Amino acid sequence: MIDQQIEIPTKDGHTTTFISHPERDGPFPVIIFYMDAPAIREELRDMARRLATSGYYVMLPNLYYRSGVMELGPIPPDPEAPERKAMFGYMNSINIPMVMEDTAALLAWAEKQPAANTGIIGTVGYCMSGRYAINAATHFPVKAAASIYGTHLATDQPDSPHLAGQKTKAELYFACAETDIYAPQEIIDKVAAGVKGANAEVEIYPGTHHGFAFPKRPVYHRDAAERHWERLLALYKRNLTK
Repeated sequence: MIDQQIEIPTKDGHTTTFISHPERDGPFPVIIFYMDAPAIREELRDMARRLATSGYYVMLPNLYYRSGVMELGPIPPDPEAPERKAMFGYMNSINIPMVMEDTAALLAWAEKQPAANTGIIGTVGYCMSGRYAINAATHFPVKAAASIYGTHLATDQPDSPHLAGQKTKAELYFACAETDIYAPQEIIDKVAAGVKGANAEVEIYPGTHHGFAFPKRPVYHRDAAERHWERLLALYKRNLTK
C-alpha cells in the first residue's frame, strides 16, 4: 500500500488530503472519504487504508482547512466543553456548496495522477458528511455514494439529501443508527420516502447509536461496524468496476 499526505489546491486555499491506494495494478477507482465532525485523525486514516486495500484510490480531505485547523484532538463528551463548542463551530463553517467546490478540486488533482481512475468515482461520508457524499452524486459522475449515520438528511432546501435519488443514477446507500438524535425515525422515514423508486437503500442498524462504526468511540458496535463495511464494499464492488 502507498500512503501519502498532499496539499491539494482549492478555490479557497489548500486542503491537506490523506491518500491511500494499492502499490500495483492501478489505476484505481477513486473514492472520496469525507470526514466526520471531529476531523482528521488516525482512526479515519486507518479506515481509509482499509477501503484502499480493496483496490481503491482513497482520498480523505481536511474539510476545515478554511479555518486553519486539521486535527482537533480528543473531543470531551460534555456539551459545554470548549473543544466541543469549537468543533461545532468548524462544522457549521462549511456547507454543501463549499464541499462541492472542494470535491471538484480533488477530482481535478486526481485526474493527473497515474494511480487514479477518475472515470469511476465513489463517495462515503460519516456524520456531518453523509450529506456531502450523497450530494456529490448529484454534482459529479459518481457511481456509488454512501451516508453512514449522516446528519441533515431531510431539510427544506433543494439540495437536501433525501431528494438526491431524483437527481442521480448513482446507487445510494443510507446506513442509519437505531438511536440517533441527529437522524431520528421521522427523518429516516422522509429519506426512505424521498428515494423510493430510485437506486437506493435505507438501512437501520438495530441496537446502535450515532457513531457506531468508529472503533475508538464508546458507542462502537463491532458487529454493526463490520456489517457497514460489508455493505460499503459490496456497494462499491457492484458499481466501481474498471
